[in-house]
Amino acid sequence: MKKLPIKKIVAIDLFCGAGGLTHGLIQGGVEVQIGVDLDKDCCFPFEYNNNAKFIQKDIRDLSATELRSYFPSTSISLLAGCAPCQPFSTYSRKGRSIRNDEKWDLLNDFGRLVSELQPDLVSMENVPQVCDSPVFNQFLVSLAGYQIWYGVVDCVLYCVPQTRKRLVLLASKFGPISLIPPTHSNIPIILKDVISDLPSIEAGKSSEQDALHTSSKLSPLNLRRIRASKPGGTWRDWLPELRSACHTKKSGETYPSVYGRMDWGSPAPTITTQCYGFGNGRFGHPEQDRAISLREAALIQTFPKNYQFVPPNTQIKFNVLGRLIGNAVPVQIGKVIAESFLNHIKTASGV
Repeated sequence: MKKLPIKKIVAIDLFCGAGGLTHGLIQGGVEVQIGVDLDKDCCFPFEYNNNAKFIQKDIRDLSATELRSYFPSTSISLLAGCAPCQPFSTYSRKGRSIRNDEKWDLLNDFGRLVSELQPDLVSMENVPQVCDSPVFNQFLVSLAGYQIWYGVVDCVLYCVPQTRKRLVLLASKFGPISLIPPTHSNIPIILKDVISDLPSIEAGKSSEQDALHTSSKLSPLNLRRIRASKPGGTWRDWLPELRSACHTKKSGETYPSVYGRMDWGSPAPTITTQCYGFGNGRFGHPEQDRAISLREAALIQTFPKNYQFVPPNTQIKFNVLGRLIGNAVPVQIGKVIAESFLNHIKTASGV
């Protein structure tokens, strides 16, 4: 087993997105050198909010040689990342059969880089369903020589104000590793704790102080629907004339969470890439007659209130920013991963 030196941890973040994982790692005491992602829209938020370089590149074209230079010889190296999870997601597979998708192979490329680069530490985060796929077992094979811990983490137990469950994997060459114990198992963070102090806005309007605090427009019918919605309720609370065609069918009973309001006293539902749409889930504001704003979604993902996603005076595009926010690793989970590694280093070094 590799002898542990007392050094700082330096990370490379693959599939870095807008920087949720990176920002959390930094908050937890890990230095992030670079983030890699194919999506050009990630460049500004990643570099503006984090003291790190963004590289726009397909991971399939990355080599260990070009990454190795970002790991100083005086540091402990960490390769971290969250491969795009849509092929494994229950949400994305509703209404269609499972098909082959090239994104399944991205986890294999992550494993390839682990095998070639041989970092001291590895972190991988994804949807729980990936555990049931052959590609996950292949990824575990790429971790030969590492001590491995993985488990499905209920994010609300770690100060994330949403019912989000994720697979987290940690691996180390320095000995046994595990995630730190839950920090909020008895007192979860609720929605009111994180967004209640934002100024009121109307559907289709934006805050003058924060361009990201903007909500999507509602049709006259959806405005009537949200006014008839109760916090934590469902479309079954509506009068029959407000219900859509799918609600009148037996199959509509499968989707009680669409067209719903959030509840101040509970964590939010899982934030998705479509979280700005009232009809896409329980994404209605608890009190105001609108869907949650992009800033509110970012806060639920535990991004800081001052985290900037676009340059000043740039047009806000809901589909782009919904994707960046919904796909992000919650910042708080990144911090928990960093703290777990730092605790691991102290334990392994006898500190």
